[in-house]
Amino acid sequence: MSMAPMTGGSVTEGGLGTHFATLGVEADAVAVYQELLQSGSTSLERLVESGRVGANRAKLVLELLIECGLAARSGEDGELYAPVPPDAGLRALTARREADLHQATVAVANAYRDSLRLQQRHTADQVVEVVTGDAILERLRQAELHTQRVIRRLDSPPYYRMRSSNETELEHLAKGIEYRVVYSQSSLSREAYLDSNVVPCIKAGEQARVLPELPVKLSLIDDTVALLSLSITQADVNRSLFVIRPSTLFDALVGLFEMCWKSALPVLPSGDVGTRIEPVEQRMLGLLAAGMSDESIIRTLRISRRTFFRYLEKLQIRAGVTTRFQLGVYAAREGWLPTER
Repeated sequence: MSMAPMTGGSVTEGGLGTHFATLGVEADAVAVYQELLQSGSTSLERLVESGRVGANRAKLVLELLIECGLAARSGEDGELYAPVPPDAGLRALTARREADLHQATVAVANAYRDSLRLQQRHTADQVVEVVTGDAILERLRQAELHTQRVIRRLDSPPYYRMRSSNETELEHLAKGIEYRVVYSQSSLSREAYLDSNVVPCIKAGEQARVLPELPVKLSLIDDTVALLSLSITQADVNRSLFVIRPSTLFDALVGLFEMCWKSALPVLPSGDVGTRIEPVEQRMLGLLAAGMSDESIIRTLRISRRTFFRYLEKLQIRAGVTTRFQLGVYAAREGWLPTER
């Protein structure tokens, strides 16, 4: 992919910072990278003069970009710095984020095992309560009804009830209660779930993101209680809900949610991206970036296979690329991907 200098202002302002933050790149490194994209190459002295970064941080940030595979030395004496094709660097940053998420998942699993041992020793004041059978629905309903400030949720199967809309959430959003939800690919692939349940909540103010997979089904109610379900495979043989009060396990679950949130992409576009790309194309790019299969995207968007591949071909031609990975990089740089509300 060409990284030629840009003119007429940066094409990366705003959206690129959000996407780099998802990959764990600090704000001043993004600012320096934007300067390299605009200038094509620059020296340490000119970079400091640009005001993008302080003199005490400039060299360190440039070395960081080189380490990430986003920049390289150039010029006869190596005194200049220039952007390089980001493919390898972006793969490395993505792999590092995936490793962080895996580490957080392992930490939650270990904390959960520790909490079960603690449960056996403390029967009077349990940290973990196990709810089974028909009582699960009532416990979920009561916990959400008593929310005061915020619900953080990892939305993944199993589902204990079938519903076309979430009236409780819509009422809470109208009252100013915050919802931050990360959906799994399998959740958004459920028939009519995106249009009848998720989209109305997003339009009402829910902050929604998506990941290809989620390790658990989780709801964090304020800072008072966590509702944790087993994975869909385990739920087939043990239909249970774990009610977890503030504890080491609760803190670990908060950390898991925040890690998933940082790694996820917004579900729907917001704001005006101009006439460069249609809303359905932007929505399709977001689902592709989340790892959804072609068939799942076709069902979610309610379009034909022919229409799907026509959109994909048109986007690749417009971006001047030949692979989906190149399209993803270009889309992130140009602000085509969905952004936060």
